[in-house]
Amino acid sequence: MSHKTLAIFGASGKLGRHALAVLARRGFAVRALVHRTPVTGDSITSVTGSITDAKAVDETVRGADIVVQLATAKEDADTFFDVSIRGTFNILEACRRHGVEQFILFGGDAALGIWFYPQPISLDENHPLTAYPGYYAFSKVMEETMAGQYAIQYGVPVTVLRSSWVFERDDLLNHFSLLRNVNPAEPGHGFGEVSDEVLALVRAKHERIPILTDARGTPLRRHIVHVDDVMQAFDRMLGNPSALGQTFNIAGPAAFDYRAAAEYLSKKLGVPTVEIPSPKYHPFEINITRARTVLGYAPENDFFRMADRAISERKSDI
Repeated sequence: MSHKTLAIFGASGKLGRHALAVLARRGFAVRALVHRTPVTGDSITSVTGSITDAKAVDETVRGADIVVQLATAKEDADTFFDVSIRGTFNILEACRRHGVEQFILFGGDAALGIWFYPQPISLDENHPLTAYPGYYAFSKVMEETMAGQYAIQYGVPVTVLRSSWVFERDDLLNHFSLLRNVNPAEPGHGFGEVSDEVLALVRAKHERIPILTDARGTPLRRHIVHVDDVMQAFDRMLGNPSALGQTFNIAGPAAFDYRAAAEYLSKKLGVPTVEIPSPKYHPFEINITRARTVLGYAPENDFFRMADRAISERKSDI
């Protein structure tokens, strides 16, 4: 497939900035919808407007070969519906009208319930969509559902990149920080039951590296992904006929164990560990076989490489 023009929504966000670098390397002419944060670069044309405005969305999509939807809202009751759901609907409508060759939706593993529910087997693309409590996970389910229905009803050539929790720079060290996470800002990214002893450590500003454990006291396992591996998958999907009509789980090479992870960081940083019971969470692993097989996806960043990169990144900022 030979493409020249790509329309992108959410280009100024965490993943959008990296996606623009991929598109520049691939030589796409990019048309980006800009609401508040400017987007600049060679071969980028900005369209001023909101994803909630169907006319602005239509202007952005018109004439594009590929359309990429990255725009999202987190746990904000006032904005999530208009941005994630109505916005995705507006984009799908524009794709239907203008007959694009590929629509790429950046989804998330929040649509699969991850560690909020027992997961006896690894989560593949056939796992039912099961949002955990909250607006963000609900919006991820609705986006995928709408895209799937537009593929069925109107033949829109959909590709879903369903990513695990994305880390870059020193994000990993922030997650493995007791002082940052005893009052989690977002469900699913925080810690579980914090004892009085642990709260005393926090009040005294004594840092610890957490070992999250399930209801049986077993260290939890979870799957995450580095932004570089997400972009590798995105690059392999762009204009790829084998990716049309497909959903791909994108995650790191393997899930990690919180005890092994915490002990590794403890040795590297010289910070003690502490166990945090998290009985409401469950271990899970993402199955990335389809992406490996169809796309040739080969993630390079396991937990330990991500940890080393995060430590190096933080040292360079000092």
